[in-house]
Amino acid sequence: MPEVLIRGGTIVDEQGERRGDVLVSGVGIVAVDSTIDAPAGAAVVDAGGCIVAPGLVDLHTHLREPGAEVAETVETGCRAASLGGYTAVVAMPNTEPAIDNPSIARDVLELGRNALAQVAVAAAITVGRQGVHLTPMAELAALGIHLFTDDGAGVQDASLMRQALEYAGDLGIVLAQHCQDDSLAAGGHMHEGAWSSRLGIAGQPALAEESMLARDLALVRLTRSPMHFLHLSTAGSVELVRRAKAEGLPVTAEVTPHHLSLTHAEVASYDSAFKVNPPLREEADVEALRVGLEQGVIDAVATDHAPHAPEKKQVPFDEAPPGMLGLETALAVVSSAMSGRLGWVDIFAACSWRPARIGRLDPASGGRQGGPVAPGAAANLVVFDPTAEWSVDPSRLASRSRNTPYAGRQLTGKVRHTLLEGEPVVIDGEAQR
Repeated sequence: MPEVLIRGGTIVDEQGERRGDVLVSGVGIVAVDSTIDAPAGAAVVDAGGCIVAPGLVDLHTHLREPGAEVAETVETGCRAASLGGYTAVVAMPNTEPAIDNPSIARDVLELGRNALAQVAVAAAITVGRQGVHLTPMAELAALGIHLFTDDGAGVQDASLMRQALEYAGDLGIVLAQHCQDDSLAAGGHMHEGAWSSRLGIAGQPALAEESMLARDLALVRLTRSPMHFLHLSTAGSVELVRRAKAEGLPVTAEVTPHHLSLTHAEVASYDSAFKVNPPLREEADVEALRVGLEQGVIDAVATDHAPHAPEKKQVPFDEAPPGMLGLETALAVVSSAMSGRLGWVDIFAACSWRPARIGRLDPASGGRQGGPVAPGAAANLVVFDPTAEWSVDPSRLASRSRNTPYAGRQLTGKVRHTLLEGEPVVIDGEAQR
């Protein structure tokens, strides 16, 4: 690959902000300085007025392959990721069949080998995500898999979850829980509150999330095994995690862009694009999530990118599957939602190097994501224009699906360029292959 000079941007990483040029050669960064002369033959990438940062890392991506390729594939999902500034994604295991054994895990890793973003895999905690028998965790961990989750379903059996946590502690892996007590959430299609009553749609109470979260925090306290909590959505959940961290429990948590920006009032349109699990909550929950991210109670932003074929979503609200697209809009949505509350270093911390650490994709864990913008570091980089305004057109998104809740909305902030291992995979907002 030719050398690449990223010129004239504001560099943002864990060390702070500074103006400068970045020279990339091969798969790594070779120089960072206030001004760098372009070597002969180098490709020059204009970053004027933009932020140059480590590539984003998504801990929660549904790539749908195998089994639901009509909605998404590893290839199309990673193209969407690269256009959103992501250089790594963690593929969730609720595929068909589930990623619950080494053979399927290897297949997904192989599919991601030449994709436009690094593909890591999260394996299921239980066989078929049925909550009955544990998967062969040791064999899956031997493939380098670090996160295990039955995402889309919470592990309902507390004794089984305790056993899984004990194994996880011995293996040095992390369980990631979708906190949902099915006995409380059963039959609910949106948040249980004023709008569900007004619209006549059965709701899921906040307690369905919070009760399982409280149970699992107690299990973490018992086993001392680490746990990551997926897509938290309520004020009560933020408070539970706050207390757990104050106690010193080894837990981390994520929030989605849509739970930071949308409320259950959106469902008034009966548009199934706003159906998601956990559901959109109340304004007070949105505010608590923003405060939690601001204060570091919530560690990371994860998209929960969940594509569905159009015919699946074009049905009555209570018949539609939950899920939203998220990869291409995430950074703009988060930066707008947290404007005036978080600086750029903190926004990219939540979207890049902190999720890289949780997923063990960071340099300290032997990975190449979320590192500093410095000589010797991997050239996994995003160039983001924080002032660019654009309208979300579902037909122009890279995903095979169109179920974005931001259709027709004006967003501020656009990814201009993305480099994956030194290769410019997105230039001027266009995927290069």
